[in-house]
Amino acid sequence: MKNLVVLISGRGSNLKAIIDAIECGKIKAKISLVLSNKKDAKGLEIAQSYGIKTKFVDPSFFASRKGYDIYIAELIKKENPDLIVLAGYMRILSDEFIDAFDGKIVNIHPSLVPSFQGKNAQKQAIEFGSLITGCSVHFVTKELDNGPVIIQAAVPVLPEDTEETLSNRILQYEHRIYPQAIKWILEDRVNVKGRKVIVKDAKYGTIPINPALEDF
Repeated sequence: MKNLVVLISGRGSNLKAIIDAIECGKIKAKISLVLSNKKDAKGLEIAQSYGIKTKFVDPSFFASRKGYDIYIAELIKKENPDLIVLAGYMRILSDEFIDAFDGKIVNIHPSLVPSFQGKNAQKQAIEFGSLITGCSVHFVTKELDNGPVIIQAAVPVLPEDTEETLSNRILQYEHRIYPQAIKWILEDRVNVKGRKVIVKDAKYGTIPINPALEDF
């Protein structure tokens, strides 16, 4: 069985969506560790309620981001993960961490990458006057929120939208496309060629990704 390690900082809603997909058999995997940089992250409680091992590592004990990342990388290596999932993990990963797990880290970002990178992507979309935004699951590279895109979902920006209402609407799609992307990766159906991600489909051969959700 494939093995996931999930990194979180907050409420854990995407973590819960992934756990639900595992529990109902859509994702054939287990989560061996949920690690957080925030002691009060609600996602830790969610993981514990399912009997999943959790770990809080306090960044204030480390002199640098690099030192923190080297330490948690060693913890994660002991789990021998097939995939590391960033689910609302609000720290920029160091180059050392990315090098340690090259090609095995995925993230979800609330915009259509490469637009509106970094924090407050929903607010950026509203202030820019964008008519469409959304969310993207992508592989993590050393360039922030700009790795090869696995799947995206487009969400309209309505005239009356606030940052909160738009965020909530995007989140509904995050809960669908993140488990789908993880399922594809763990089934060894995903190939990366430069910036292009291709998913192998058992029926149709090799198809480029567009958010044709098979199971979610």
